Amino acid sequence: KMTQQMRDLQLAQARKPPGPSSPNAAKRLYRNLSGKFRVNYMSFDEGSLVGRGEKEKLRKSYLFQSNAALFEAVELQDLDRVQELLKQYSPEELDLKNPNSEGLLPLDIAIMTNNTPIARALLQAGAKESPHFVSLESRLVNEAPNTDCSEKEKQLKAWEWRFRLYKRMKAGFEHARVPDAPTNVHLSVASSSSVQVTFWEPLSVNSAVVTKYKVEWSCSSTFSPPLGEAVIDKLNNLNFTIQGLVSGTAYYVRVSAYNMKGWGPPQASVPPCAIPSNWREYDGRAPRRRGQAEALDHLLGQVKTVHQHCICHEPCKNQPQSRKHSVSKSLKHLFHPGSKFLKTLKRGLYLTAIFYKDDNILVTHEDQIPVVEIDDTYSCLLMQDFLWFTKVSCMWDEILWLRQCVTVSQSSCSCILQTRFKMLLAISQMQGLLGIQDLGQIFFEPVKDKQGNILIVTLKEVKTNQTFESVRWVPICKLQTSRKSVSSPEEPTALDTLLISIQDKLAYHQRSTHALSPGLYLGYLKLCSAVDQIRVLVPEQLPNILCHVKIRSNPNISREEWEWLQKMASVEESIPAEPEADTSQNPLFHELQVAIKELMTLVNIPLQEAKDFRLYSQEVLDFGDQVSFLLLLPPSDDVCTAPGQNNPYTPRSGFLTLPLQIFELGEER
Repeated sequence: KMTQQMRDLQLAQARKPPGPSSPNAAKRLYRNLSGKFRVNYMSFDEGSLVGRGEKEKLRKSYLFQSNAALFEAVELQDLDRVQELLKQYSPEELDLKNPNSEGLLPLDIAIMTNNTPIARALLQAGAKESPHFVSLESRLVNEAPNTDCSEKEKQLKAWEWRFRLYKRMKAGFEHARVPDAPTNVHLSVASSSSVQVTFWEPLSVNSAVVTKYKVEWSCSSTFSPPLGEAVIDKLNNLNFTIQGLVSGTAYYVRVSAYNMKGWGPPQASVPPCAIPSNWREYDGRAPRRRGQAEALDHLLGQVKTVHQHCICHEPCKNQPQSRKHSVSKSLKHLFHPGSKFLKTLKRGLYLTAIFYKDDNILVTHEDQIPVVEIDDTYSCLLMQDFLWFTKVSCMWDEILWLRQCVTVSQSSCSCILQTRFKMLLAISQMQGLLGIQDLGQIFFEPVKDKQGNILIVTLKEVKTNQTFESVRWVPICKLQTSRKSVSSPEEPTALDTLLISIQDKLAYHQRSTHALSPGLYLGYLKLCSAVDQIRVLVPEQLPNILCHVKIRSNPNISREEWEWLQKMASVEESIPAEPEADTSQNPLFHELQVAIKELMTLVNIPLQEAKDFRLYSQEVLDFGDQVSFLLLLPPSDDVCTAPGQNNPYTPRSGFLTLPLQIFELGEER
């Protein structure tokens, strides 16, 4: 019997070479092996699958193929193929957490064969090490493949593959050592109850991929006793915030790295300890905006209560209730022949609403941008009325109530009140014709022409998941090319000017809704005044924020940092160009130096002029919990440039000036 088995084995060896002689042969070997090992794991009764079962069969087959392809790519050390599969399939589809019949995950193979690029790619995708590796020895002790297949050829291939992989893994394991300590371990104060540690990977991982890090903290520099630890296995961002600490207490932090040989030596942070605090603790100051929104809502409620019984409401109360909302909430009135949208302008003040979705714009049944008349005999102060209109845009849902407060009888004695009452009527008309209450955000300046027409423009983006009835959307480019202009190129009408510049206005609207990433910023406050308004300098790419540069990713200013800033302000020192002895070790000082140089370059001001600038030391401007600002101010006489005043340093392209009230509204949004 033994002789017969040897003959069978010799015949099998004669038919196939004992090992892969080329990469293609290795691929075929691995494909066959994977098929052998995994089919039993995913076996099912094919005859019982009908309908939904067939779909499940196809799905499992699809997942199996992608998983087998990943194992093959890792085994053959094909980095390009691994990256392609990770990009093409999700981690769930690739089944990164399900071991093969050898008890190995793709990450295990990459780690133990010391393939650092592939291991890092798998870690970035969320791959984990096999839970079976509970000890160092278990990585090199595996049972024989469990298979009931009686074909000697497949058994031989399995053992050949196993032996080859084992040799590579064993060599990688024996050559590896524990990783060096992480580098650039930096500790900072995140709040009154937390600190944040950031770090980089070790300079040398000693021939083994680092798969996780450990952060430890204690009130003792010897870490005895330890207060806590956290293991970080998501390596996309190497940072950790330690929460729930006691304000005013010093905490020491250290970080260590882990590879398949174990934990490496810890690296203490720089600085070695940090004390949780916030700049407000310096004088016990409460947040500026605490309770303001609630107080304003309460005040508005009181005003409404008083006006409910006011005689000014009588004319509106006597109106038929059907006039209140006699139009449908849908947009079908856009296409009704009797709609009151205008096609042409006749010397006056008008309101236009621009609703857009992607590259399409909402138009009337006559392919016109919705326009309604405010006043055909307008002769008041435009900027005052326009700024009042921008405030009304914060109360689109309260237009009816505002109309009741400013009746025709009351406004008859005042040109200003008459205009504002007409503005409210125009808003109600636009809302009724469109069937939409929220008309969006006001563009920061009206569109005017030489014929005396003035357009107030509102902008609103319609999200793709919103649905409207009977909507007519037209591509913007088609609307621009199909419109027949009634004006000359030298003197275009306000409507023509609006169409020509509509992409710029939409871009402004989109940019004004962008938010800053978390961090501490240095802002530059520069104003310029005119006869009827004050304007503020802002970047075109983010017009709802002052000109700025980022100081650091941590938005918190600690009590110690704020004390240092107060000390600088108390002795009336300007920002020094070179570090002094008592400040050279202050991290915030160096961060501010870099930020000031970058900001001065941004706004085209020579660096030597910065010696006369000063930091605003009354408060840190907090915008929520994630964004804060320090302000850099020019000399007192230059903060606001008056009309006719010489301003030798003008910013390069990429900036604009907004009316201060418009900027404040955009900042609130």
